[in-house]
Amino acid sequence: MHRLTPTVRRLAAAKSSKNILISKSKRCFASASPTSWDADTNDSMNTNSLTKLFNPTDDHAALREMVRSFTEREVEPQALEYNRSETFNSELFRKFGSQNGGLGILGLTAPDEFGGTGLPDATAVSIVHEELSYSDPALCLSYLAHSILLVNNLAVNANDEQLARFMPGICDGSKIGGMCMSEPNAGTDVLGMKSNAVYDSARDGFILNGTKMWITNGTLTGKETGDLFLVYARTGTEKRSDITQFVVEAGMEGFNVGQKITDKLGMRASPTAELVFENVFLPAKTHVVGDVNGATLCMMRNLEIERVALAAMAVGIARRSLDEMIAYASNRPAFGKSSLFGFGQIQKHISESYAEYMAGKCYLYAMANGLNLSTYGNGLDADGVKLYCATMAKNVADRAIQVMGGYGYCGEYTVERLWRDAKLLEIGGGTNESHHKNMARDLHKLDGNKLE
Repeated sequence: MHRLTPTVRRLAAAKSSKNILISKSKRCFASASPTSWDADTNDSMNTNSLTKLFNPTDDHAALREMVRSFTEREVEPQALEYNRSETFNSELFRKFGSQNGGLGILGLTAPDEFGGTGLPDATAVSIVHEELSYSDPALCLSYLAHSILLVNNLAVNANDEQLARFMPGICDGSKIGGMCMSEPNAGTDVLGMKSNAVYDSARDGFILNGTKMWITNGTLTGKETGDLFLVYARTGTEKRSDITQFVVEAGMEGFNVGQKITDKLGMRASPTAELVFENVFLPAKTHVVGDVNGATLCMMRNLEIERVALAAMAVGIARRSLDEMIAYASNRPAFGKSSLFGFGQIQKHISESYAEYMAGKCYLYAMANGLNLSTYGNGLDADGVKLYCATMAKNVADRAIQVMGGYGYCGEYTVERLWRDAKLLEIGGGTNESHHKNMARDLHKLDGNKLE
């Protein structure tokens, strides 16, 4: 287990000393269940086995409280406004970085000698994504694209010279970026990508051409590209897996926004774009990450932690949906009863939602606590936890709308946004159908061996 860096420890202590706590109105979930996971429910929680599962160490508990406090104070108040306007709160996002006393979580898994937090820990990744998604899944999606798809990928696969060159800016928040993999005609079939990079021996670099689609943080303004991206492109013709990853920076000639994608069902405060590459020159020495034709392994390895992070987002969405439906049901009288808890139909919605949420959360942290970010081959449960949690979150949000009736259908009451946001989790980072295929393949390989 990696320890929190002094920066994060100091920030956590500072926020604790200011008593920046989640408001009691947001804690109805804790009061509803004496065995809830919330660390501040009662003193006996310190020895509760579920608490140890969700916060394996004191450092994890400190990280959770730090991010939760920041989310309550900074993220929650702006979520509805930016969702309605379909705009990205870049000013708030930069506070996730290490500049000017920020949270220091943009480089959560990156080496501290290059500006990161130095915590290559899947449990820490899960905690941050769960807490941010409780209030604003869209902002969290942009955080995931930056911190996991870009920063973590670079941290694992780039050389020291590249880390020294690119990592400080994307860790401190001065630069915002993401990763480019999907294309207009290659989503789940990622190895069917057509973007290509051809080596130019005279210039010792690659000429990149192609189009990437659905790129989170692809544009921050609607016109200019984001600041820095890892881009996958085909560099060989012998195998479908002959793919290389490159660093592409804003301002490079031929690198432009094709279009900003608007009017999405959900995740509206997270910018999405089509990016176009027309004869973009990329120096081989500085902008090729890893081995030429060797990026498929990098891609698959990073997909595992991406899916865990997306599952954590689903857990955050489900927890907030439960909080909202329990609070509403507790205070809404009907048909002569003091609350909706007196009706069996409502009891069913709430109890089934809680059971499914807890099952997903336990699966998530059991998986995360044992995941080594530098390894590959954890696909069965990376697929499984996202498959289960994504649909679970959508269903819990749907039940919350049903419990709250007309109020749940309106944006002011949060759960309709959570329901819309949750749907993406069944598509992005791998569709449910791709998880079915991958898991069936891996389970078939057991060939008669029994599960533990």
